[in-house]
Amino acid sequence: MKKTGILMPVSALPSTTGVGELGWASYQWIDIMKENGVKIWQILPLNPVGFGNSPYQPYSSCAGDELYISLDLLFEDRLLDKKPGKFRENAKRVDYTAVRAFKESYLREAFEKFVAGDGQKDPAYVDFTSQDWVYTYGVFRALKLDNNGDCWNDWKAEYKNWSGDKSVLSENVEKEARYQCFIQYIFYTQWMAVKKYANEAGIEVMGDVPFYVGLDSVDVWSGKDNFLLDTDGRPIFIAGVPPDYFSATGQRWGNPIYDWDYLKKNKYKFWVDRIGYSNKLFDIIRIDHFRAFDTFWKIPASCPTAIDGEWIEAPGYEVIDTLNKELPGVNLVAEDLGELRPEVLELKNHYHLKGMRILLFSIDTKGKYARDISNDIENVIFYTGTHDNDTLMQWYEGLTVAAKRKVREFLKKQGIKVGNIKDRLLTYVLKSKAEYAIIPLADIIGLGKEGHINTPGTVGSPNWEWHIVDFKKAKEELARYKNLIMNR
Repeated sequence: MKKTGILMPVSALPSTTGVGELGWASYQWIDIMKENGVKIWQILPLNPVGFGNSPYQPYSSCAGDELYISLDLLFEDRLLDKKPGKFRENAKRVDYTAVRAFKESYLREAFEKFVAGDGQKDPAYVDFTSQDWVYTYGVFRALKLDNNGDCWNDWKAEYKNWSGDKSVLSENVEKEARYQCFIQYIFYTQWMAVKKYANEAGIEVMGDVPFYVGLDSVDVWSGKDNFLLDTDGRPIFIAGVPPDYFSATGQRWGNPIYDWDYLKKNKYKFWVDRIGYSNKLFDIIRIDHFRAFDTFWKIPASCPTAIDGEWIEAPGYEVIDTLNKELPGVNLVAEDLGELRPEVLELKNHYHLKGMRILLFSIDTKGKYARDISNDIENVIFYTGTHDNDTLMQWYEGLTVAAKRKVREFLKKQGIKVGNIKDRLLTYVLKSKAEYAIIPLADIIGLGKEGHINTPGTVGSPNWEWHIVDFKKAKEELARYKNLIMNR
């Protein structure tokens, strides 16, 4: 069955607090998708963003970012005395620092009321916080705050190598850890309610799991043996990709490299736990940088760029076999973009995983006529673009006059002659053989550069800051494509 999806980060949803939340807008967005026949809501990672506000450098693979907690729902649950006022309601960019500062006092007030009302004795809360990762994450964030935000490998020894002994934690650190546990409980409760609403509306949620984890994360701090680190907790090698379309010097991500020998001895427990928890949160799990299950770019940590590195083979078959055995029915899809050796596609196809096809990279205009250089096959996800690409209209407007003419002629030859250029390009995607056609909301509403989410190889503003003020344009444009979506 063919399905249409929309890529829309939670952070970009309208709100009265300057960032998308798990409150009214999430439910309204689900209603809009349902009304127009959309069956998949693809989001970006929801984990607590770290360096550069990137969801691909989070503090945890399991935790959710407190930014997304709906203050209005906390008020409805009587955890706030007053309904919060509006803050940056009409902002077109997310100011992460300002929004965090605004929300924090309300979140801490909610925690105090929760504790005062014996909420910590609630069976649902006890059950949630009994998971191993929750308290460990709470301690990590508490110690990070107590150490002025420094990376864990700069903490003093008893904290850097904390083994679970609560006696070494100060009263303030212990209280902050409990606050962080509360935050995670609220996030989980609100998110699972949103997911349930989506599923009941016939919509699956596609989550995004980065292949690597951030160095400054609870994953590395509490599981050092899973990574190639020196005795001071610093990476010996780091992840990235060699020079490519996006960067002449490659991309030096800085994530620590996995110690695959150790992971194998432990039956890949780290991956089973990580994907297993994501499997609770999402219906479909997109593995970002899937190619690293086949081969990964290993860069000496001392190198300033990603040019100097080497491809190393990874035990992808063993890992995915283990995941399928331990997590029956897990629904994985692969981000398999870029220059790949054939073995990557063999690995993906061995497990019948859907890969990705990008319209922006498929239409070649170099010759006399434009042509589609990708294969129009069924077991794939066809995107106009991703969060890392130019928007559809940004791409088109950047073409030469001659290239634009070739694109229009190409579409005409496909029998797509009606509507403006955006309509015709979207029609081409929606009429493809691909089982899933997923379109970023920015492309649905026809945004240019202002809808660009992230530029790979760059850090900080304006990356990850895209935000919409309301759903007006989204409703109007989705309604125009409803028949196409419903009749895929």
